[in-house]
Amino acid sequence: MKPLSLGRTLAMIRETLGRSEDLVVRTIRLEWAKPSPIRAAIVYLDGMVDTNTVQEAIIGALHRYEPATPVYEYKPDLIRTLQEAVLNAGDVQVMDRPEDGIPMVLSGHVLLLAEGMEAGVAIASMGWKERAVSDSTTQPVVKGPQESFTETLRTNTSLIRKRVKDPRVRIVGRKLGTVTNTDVNVLYIEDIAAREIVQEVLKRLENVSLKGIYEGEYIEEFFRESKWTLFPTTYSTDRPDSVAAALVEGRIALCVDGSPFALIVPALFLDFIQSAEDYYQPPLYSNLVRLLRFLALFIATLAPAFYISITTFHQDLFPTQLLLSLASQREGVPFPAFVEALFMEITFEILREAGIRMPRTIGQAVSIVGTIVIGDAAVQAGIVSPIMVIVVSITAISSFVIPSYSLAISARILRFVYMTLAAAFGFVGLFVSLMLTAIGLCRLDSFGVPYMSPEAPFDPQHNKDALFRLPFWFVRKKRKT
Repeated sequence: MKPLSLGRTLAMIRETLGRSEDLVVRTIRLEWAKPSPIRAAIVYLDGMVDTNTVQEAIIGALHRYEPATPVYEYKPDLIRTLQEAVLNAGDVQVMDRPEDGIPMVLSGHVLLLAEGMEAGVAIASMGWKERAVSDSTTQPVVKGPQESFTETLRTNTSLIRKRVKDPRVRIVGRKLGTVTNTDVNVLYIEDIAAREIVQEVLKRLENVSLKGIYEGEYIEEFFRESKWTLFPTTYSTDRPDSVAAALVEGRIALCVDGSPFALIVPALFLDFIQSAEDYYQPPLYSNLVRLLRFLALFIATLAPAFYISITTFHQDLFPTQLLLSLASQREGVPFPAFVEALFMEITFEILREAGIRMPRTIGQAVSIVGTIVIGDAAVQAGIVSPIMVIVVSITAISSFVIPSYSLAISARILRFVYMTLAAAFGFVGLFVSLMLTAIGLCRLDSFGVPYMSPEAPFDPQHNKDALFRLPFWFVRKKRKT
């Protein structure tokens, strides 16, 4: 390959990057090169690199170097000297072509070029601002590790490696997004994770054809077994301990640069009911809490539909005293139970979203006060009955008990479907819709693993940590997926 002049190489880089304002090009002279000093240049993006590393480990090292033997300017001798003796940085890579250095510059590397070299040397010196490791905000626990992922990919993988110190841990890198070139890492433990599932994950990543990847959800949509299912088939978490436990069980994790969440596959239905805190508490307490979560899931999904069915079609199921009490409360309410429930559910969903989008200092207060004020005003105005306010309130509170936000969203959507069918057909419509949901769940799988396993199909060997968590001393084999 014919060597390019330094001026032409720098002009090509400036043109490719559109003469960007944050592009820094500094020229220096390598006085120690023979037979005469040669011109060199360092190229980086301001704000993407650690300036102390640039000044001390690169520019300072180039100026301070005093070779014991002459270093000639032809490429092999000069590059070998730069790699082995001059540069003090940890990661130094040789670029075969100038074009290869541009993605490295965009990733936070410093590109070192010299006159007469057709390529260059890329030095890792990332130094952009990043959020510190903090508590988990989406999956908090009372007892156990409090660390959560950040938006920096390498920080997240280091938090996982800190917990799984096994040489068999593999991290496979991919770049997704034709424009963003987002780094995605696939993590698994060799000899524990199923090889065919690993290959399937990598194959599906190759099919992700988007211009930009900014969060794991972009990839999650390509991982769905059924494109239109309401239930999540990948588990999203911001807890490193949950990812570490999944890797030990044979799962596969995906970390996306810029996202504080990791994706875990395969993901089963029971995974969304379990919490990391289940393993930091005594088994008896953990099992009671799991039962409470199942109860909350049923309430969050079925309570309004159950109330609509009884009050509309099956009043004879109420005790006489309770029926008289409900009738007196509904006296003067001009709408049927379905319209009542729909009005209150939509109102609460609006308040929930408003509480999330508002500034944190006032969001929680507005959502709580708004719910109380609107509920009381609706009762006083005769639009809804007091019992409907109670039903909708306990339904909304139960949805917050579900550990997984993704499953909670599915329950919120199904709630409206069940309400509609219950208003039209009563218990018959509710029963048929539940049967169809159960059939759909049993037909669903995640990367070839049945979604409802180990309950359907039932597998007693792998049921030691499913509906209930048995004590660690009793469990002899880990549940495999």
